[in-house]
Amino acid sequence: VMRRNPFGMDICCQKGSRSPLQELYNPTQVSLSNTAILHQIRRDQVTDMCRANSVSSRKRRVLTPSDLKHLVVDEDHEMIYCYVPKVACTNWKRVMMVLTGRGKYSDPMEIPANEAHVSSNLKTLNQYSIPEINHRLKNFMKFLFVREPFERLVSAYRNKFTQKYNTSFHKRYGTKIVRRQRKNATQEALRKGDDVKFEEFVAYLIDPHTQREEPFNEHWQTVYSLCHPCHIHYDLIGKYETLEEDSNYILQLAGVGNYLKFPTYAKSTRTTDEMTTEFFQNISSLHQTQLYEVYKLDFLMFNYSVPSYLKLE
Repeated sequence: VMRRNPFGMDICCQKGSRSPLQELYNPTQVSLSNTAILHQIRRDQVTDMCRANSVSSRKRRVLTPSDLKHLVVDEDHEMIYCYVPKVACTNWKRVMMVLTGRGKYSDPMEIPANEAHVSSNLKTLNQYSIPEINHRLKNFMKFLFVREPFERLVSAYRNKFTQKYNTSFHKRYGTKIVRRQRKNATQEALRKGDDVKFEEFVAYLIDPHTQREEPFNEHWQTVYSLCHPCHIHYDLIGKYETLEEDSNYILQLAGVGNYLKFPTYAKSTRTTDEMTTEFFQNISSLHQTQLYEVYKLDFLMFNYSVPSYLKLE
């Protein structure tokens, strides 16, 4: 079997080479087996929460192809990655482009961010037939990355509503939020929607009308709804808090750890816990409680404790 590595050289992998899935569940290297235990604990947590939740939820729903549009497929390394916006998904998409590009790209950071989000650059699971989908779900290693839900939410708010260049978001969501949540809004605010306050954003998210109207935008949709962890068994759950270690562990399992490292760069603008605390200062305890309910499954499933700054009713 010939397989190209990202540097374009053909490397011959003998027929007996192991898939990431085999390497994960039966590690040949000691260094990998310690980490495997940590990931087993994370998997068990999700399984327990799904079990506890399925009792309360009505009929288990069947996934449709449109539920699978966030699952990026890497045929060469037999991996599936469910991307969650605001959880290092730009860099993971870049890495997936290196892995699936058959030598077209070698350095993830040379790929412009906007190119990483061009849908035709990566293949997603919803583009396959049902038998092909089932085969890949069964035989490929599936992973996703999660982040403390409210930190992710503040990150989405800062990125989409406080940056002047995000005019499409201001028009699409900002104007709607201002119209619905702001008394005596000026004509300019209603037209531009570029000065949404965090309190207004929260009020919009917990408004039952919003939930009925359309699904949340992917930047603030729950991980539970984007990646369907109760229907799809994820082999690895990486965390934003341990992004580098978890990412490089996945690349090691894929057998590319020697020449491909997950890109790291200190981003001084990234949303922190302190920043999140500050954003929640002005949110009433009633709204905090209602917002926690919206994201509760993400908190429980991925083992994030209730933030200390919350004043829940």
